[in-house]
Amino acid sequence: MDFMSIAFAILALVIGLVIGFGLAAARHKKNIENAKENAENIVDDAIKQAQILKREALFEAKEENLKYRNDIETELKERRFEVSRSENRLIQKEESLDQKSNNLDQRELHLEKREEAYQTRVEQLETREKAVEKLVGQQEAELERIAALSRDDARQQILAQTEQGLQQEMAIMVRDAEQEAKNQADRNAKNIIMSAIQRTSTDLVTDNTVSVVQLPNDEMKGRIIGREGRNIRTFESLTGMDLIIDDTPETVVLSGFDPIRRQIAKIALEKLIQDGRIHPARIEDIVERARKEMDEKIREVGEEAVFELGLHNLHPDVIKMVGRLAYRTSYGQNVLKHSIEVAKLAGFMANELGEDVNMAKRAGLLHDLGKALDHEVEGTHVEIGTEIAKRYREPEVVVNAIAAHHGDVQPSSAIAVIVAAADAFSAARPGARSESLENYIRRLQQLEEISNSFDGVSHSYAIQAGREIRVMVKPDKIDDVRAVKVAHDIKQRIENEMTYPGNIKVTVIRETRAVDYAK
Repeated sequence: MDFMSIAFAILALVIGLVIGFGLAAARHKKNIENAKENAENIVDDAIKQAQILKREALFEAKEENLKYRNDIETELKERRFEVSRSENRLIQKEESLDQKSNNLDQRELHLEKREEAYQTRVEQLETREKAVEKLVGQQEAELERIAALSRDDARQQILAQTEQGLQQEMAIMVRDAEQEAKNQADRNAKNIIMSAIQRTSTDLVTDNTVSVVQLPNDEMKGRIIGREGRNIRTFESLTGMDLIIDDTPETVVLSGFDPIRRQIAKIALEKLIQDGRIHPARIEDIVERARKEMDEKIREVGEEAVFELGLHNLHPDVIKMVGRLAYRTSYGQNVLKHSIEVAKLAGFMANELGEDVNMAKRAGLLHDLGKALDHEVEGTHVEIGTEIAKRYREPEVVVNAIAAHHGDVQPSSAIAVIVAAADAFSAARPGARSESLENYIRRLQQLEEISNSFDGVSHSYAIQAGREIRVMVKPDKIDDVRAVKVAHDIKQRIENEMTYPGNIKVTVIRETRAVDYAK
């Protein structure tokens, strides 16, 4: 029983192994078939992918080939166009050369004709010269016969008479030439001056010594004054300006003679009114900001003036001083506007006279530079301006023009004379300064009256808008030594009896003339 059971178990195990092996073999075969099928699918996909890549590569190659062909064609077109242009230029040059050749041929023909005419003229002149020599010989023989003089004596007498006549004619010609040159110089000077004045726009005087600030309401006046006046005291001490608060509605007035400080005070007050917080600490802060803003504005104004005149290479400090002139007045005339006007006038006149226009403009703009610092530095504005120009290495022509524009030193160039004339025109034109016409005429009359009151004075003339008085003295009454004393005495009386701007040059002229009349 047990043996049978074991045999069946063994048999069942064998059968199970056979069946399992068969199933495993069938599964393996199926796996192999699936693998083959997958491999075939992969190969098919690879072939399809390769075909796609091949088509893409062919397409890209065709595009590259087409692009290359287009580039080649474009380059060929450009080269053909350049070759065509070169051919056209060559053709034009050939035509130009042909034209020049024709012109040369014509000129050569013309010169040949002129040479023939010249030869004919020479022959005619030689014939005439022989005829003249023959006539001269006949006249000499006749003169010797009539005058009973030898040939040499007659020649000497004729030469003496001819020399005397030529000297008289030369003296007349020299006198006429001098008079004509003087008249022509006067006409040219008038034309140059009129042209320069007509081409320059001018402004009338509008500057004064007060600035008005508008208030939003009258209540703001009390806030500006502050408790026990502390705000207004702080403001006046920081700005150096007088703040006038009166019954005028919604208005306060800033008064002072320094235009820059007055403008700083105006800017600061307007900012305080706009801000609304008015107390000593805030006033101090706002005034300091206004000073910085004013410094920047002065620099911008100076740069605008330099740019307007087309000048370059000015030192930044000099440009800033030029900007300060916008807040400086002379008899009500704005000094910066006056300086720009002088620069333009000087440029126009320099152009007419063939001088350096830019150098004339530079000297004209800087001629009153000393007025930017004359409130802070000792000396006249001429001395201060000359020192500033030397310090910042301005050209010698500019330095001399600044020093000579009021006649303090002798001008060393034409530009210095031009600047002095332009300065006189700008200051003396109607409306330039606040001085009335009546006062101006009265001042000139007073200058001449003081000069004419001295014994030995013949005439006196106030010139250069009253900046110079020229005194003509009688040479038989006043000698050279006394002329110096007369100049000094006239200067003393002018200083003691008159009020005038700047300096007045006193020139005493003593001249001896010899006059005779031909009858």
